[in-house]
Amino acid sequence: MDGEKTRYSRLANITKIINTKLELREVLQRVTEAISEEIVQCSSVGVFLPREDGTFRGYAGKPDNMNGETLDTQIIDPEKDILAREVIETQKTIYIPDTSKDNRPYPRAVEVFKIKSILALPISFEQELFGLVFLFNNGTPMHLTESEIQSVEAYVNMAAVAIGNANNLKQKENLINEKQLLLNATRDLSMCSSIQESLDKCFFYIGKFLHSKNIAAHLLDPFEKTTIRLTKLSMSCDLTEAGWMETLNNINGDKSYSDVIQEVIETKSIIHLSSLNLNLKGLLMIPLVSMGEVLGVIVVVNLDGESPNYDNSEIQMVQSIVDATAPTFSNLIYMGQLENMVDERTRELAAANEKVTSVIESITDGFFALNKDWEFTYINEYQYLPQGKKPNDVIGKNMWGLFPENIGTHIYQELHRSMSQRITVNFEMISPYNNNWYEVMAYPFDDGICCLLKDITEKKKYEKELKRLSNLDLIGQMAAGISHEIRNPMTTVRGFLQLIRKEEEFDNDNDYIDIMIEELDRANSIITEFLSMGNTRTSDLQMLDLNAIIHDITPLIEVDASNQNKLIQFDTQDIPKLLLNRNEIRQLLVNLYRNGLEAMYEGKVLSINTYKEDEKCVILSVRDQGEGIRPEVLEKLGTPFFTTKENGTGLGLGICYAIAARHNAKIEIQTGSEGTTFLVKFKI
Repeated sequence: MDGEKTRYSRLANITKIINTKLELREVLQRVTEAISEEIVQCSSVGVFLPREDGTFRGYAGKPDNMNGETLDTQIIDPEKDILAREVIETQKTIYIPDTSKDNRPYPRAVEVFKIKSILALPISFEQELFGLVFLFNNGTPMHLTESEIQSVEAYVNMAAVAIGNANNLKQKENLINEKQLLLNATRDLSMCSSIQESLDKCFFYIGKFLHSKNIAAHLLDPFEKTTIRLTKLSMSCDLTEAGWMETLNNINGDKSYSDVIQEVIETKSIIHLSSLNLNLKGLLMIPLVSMGEVLGVIVVVNLDGESPNYDNSEIQMVQSIVDATAPTFSNLIYMGQLENMVDERTRELAAANEKVTSVIESITDGFFALNKDWEFTYINEYQYLPQGKKPNDVIGKNMWGLFPENIGTHIYQELHRSMSQRITVNFEMISPYNNNWYEVMAYPFDDGICCLLKDITEKKKYEKELKRLSNLDLIGQMAAGISHEIRNPMTTVRGFLQLIRKEEEFDNDNDYIDIMIEELDRANSIITEFLSMGNTRTSDLQMLDLNAIIHDITPLIEVDASNQNKLIQFDTQDIPKLLLNRNEIRQLLVNLYRNGLEAMYEGKVLSINTYKEDEKCVILSVRDQGEGIRPEVLEKLGTPFFTTKENGTGLGLGICYAIAARHNAKIEIQTGSEGTTFLVKFKI
C-alpha cells in the first residue's frame, strides 16, 4: 500500500514539474532520475530524440559519461539497431532479460557498455512517436518485475506529455513570433523614406526569419520595364557584386541565372532550387509585385553547409514580407508624382493591411487587441462575444464598460498586470457567460495589449476524466488488497451467527440475528462491487455479437419493467462483432437499464438501441423518460460512494465506467428535462 502511494506521489510530482513549464531537458532529466533511482535502481537511463535523418540522438539521462563516451554523442540508427527498429514499429515496451540469448540489441553497445539486460520503451502519445528510452545496468542484469516495468512506462508517458507540451508551446510561440515579425516589418517598411532604406528593411526581416545573410534585389528599370540590374546586396552579404554574379552565373542545368530571373518575372511565381553546385547549395527567388506589376526579384542564396529545406510556411512568410515591401517600394519610385503617390500608397497600404488581417484571421482561436484606454482596436471572427454581440458592436468601446461582470475577476487582474508591467501573461479562466474554459495569452503591443484565447473546455473534460479513472484505479487497488482480510472474519462471524440461531435459548433474538446476517451480506456485496471496479483483466475478451448479449437478457429486462408498470423498447441494428467480455457487458447493461427504470414514473418507456456511428464505433444507447440529471449531480456521476439512492452504494456507475475502460470504450451522458441517455461507444 505504501509503495502504491509513493508511486502516485512520484507521478503527481512529475506532473507538477511538467505543468510548471520548466525547460524540456530538465523535465526529462528528472524523469530519468526518478526511473533509475526510485523504481529500477539501474546505472544507465537514456532518452533519445529523433533527428531529421531518421536516427535518434541522446538527449537526457544518466550517466553523462560512460566508458569515455558522452550521452549526446550516442546515435541510434534503426536501420542497424534491430531492437530500436522493433520498438519504433510496434510502439511497445520490450524487455530483454538476457542479451546473450537475444540478438536484437545492438552488438557494439552490448560489448562497450557490458549490457546484460536491457529495457527499451517508446515515448509516444496517440500513435505519435516522440523518442526512445533505454535502461540497463553496466555489467549486471536488472531482473525487472512486471510492476517495475509498468511503473517505468508510467514515467515515460509523463515524458511523452512533456515533449508534446513543449512541441505545442514551440509551435504556438513560432506562430505568434511570425505574426509579430510580419506586423513589425509592415510597420517599419511603411516609415521608409528611400528605396535603399526599404530594401535594407526587407533584407533585415527576410534574413532574420530565414537566418540567411546573402540576399540581393534585382530590379526592373522603371521606364523600360525590361532591363534587369543588380540594385542592392544585403549589408552582411559574403560576396561583392562581381562575386555574386560570377557565383550565380555558374548554375548547373539548361538555364542561366538570368533565364531563371526572367522566368520569375514572367510567371510572377516563386522559384526554389537546391544543390545546384559545390559552392551554391540553394536558391530562392521571390517576385516583387505591386498592383499586379513586377518591380523586380528578391534573391536569397545559401553558399555553403547543407542545402536549405524551406517548407511552404517559411516560403509564404518570406512572400508576405516581400509583399509588404512592394507597396512602399512602389510609392517611393513614384515619389515625384504626388497625386499618384497618394492614391497608390493608400491602395497598397490597404492591401498590406488586408494581408496582415488575413494572417491574423487565419488563427482559429479568439484574438483581439486593446489600446491603453481598454478600447477594442481589433477583434477576429473566431473571438467569442457574449450577449450576442458582433465585432462591430465592440470596436472602439471600453472592454470593462461592455462587460462589467469581469471587473475584479482573474482576467481583469491579469490583463491589467500585462498592460501596466508590459509583460506577457498566460493563464486559464472559466467564462462567466458560457461556462467554457479558456487559455489566455496576453502580450504588450504598441501602447496596448493583444490577447489570444483558446477554448480548452474539451481538454479540461479530458483531465477530469483522467482524474476520475485514477480514483477508480486507486479504489480497485485498495479493494484487491483488503478484501481477503475482511472477508475471512466476516465469514467466521456469519457462520457463528447461523449456529447461534439454531440454539433454542436464542429464539427470542432471531430477528436481531437475521438483521446482523443481512448486514454482513450487504458488506460482502459492497466488497464484491469494489473488486469489480478494480478488475483490469482484458485477456478474456472475445469477438461477440453485442445484440446477441442484449437479446439473452431481454426477458429479465422485460420482467423488471413489467413489475414496475413501465415499458421497454428495443431497436438493435446491424453492427459488427466486437471484442467483449459477455458477463461484464451483461453487468454494464443491467446497471444502466435498472438506473433508467428507477429514474422514470409508471407508464414511461425505456429505450435500448444499438447502431454504428461514422464506421468508427458501435453505440449502445440506454434512454429513459425521467426528469433528467441535475448539473450538480451530473458532475459527480461515477465518483465512488456518490449516490442519490437511499440504499445505494455509489459504486454502480463506477463499475460501468471501469467495464467500459477495460473494453476501450467511452461513456457519454446526454440529459435534459425529457430524460437521460447513456451512450456507450465501442471502437470498431
